[in-house]
Amino acid sequence: MANERISIDAGVMGGKPVISGTRVTVEQIVRECARGLSVAEIVEQYPRIKAEDVSAALRFAADYLAAEIITAAE
Repeated sequence: MANERISIDAGVMGGKPVISGTRVTVEQIVRECARGLSVAEIVEQYPRIKAEDVSAALRFAADYLAAEIITAAE
C-alpha cells in the first residue's frame, strides 16, 4: 500500500492516512467521492491537493480494503 502521495504520521490527524504535506485525510476524499463530487470539485474544495492526490487516495483506500482480513462469524 506504499504511495508517495499518502503519508501516515501519528502526529498528523491522529495517524490517519493523509495526502502528503496536508491534513486532508484519505477518508475525507472517499467521503467527498461518495457524496458525488467530481475530482475537479474535490480539488477546488481542497486547494492544496491535485487530481493525482485524489486518485492516490482512492487507490490507497481500495488497497487497504483488499488487504483486510475478514473472519466469518460463528
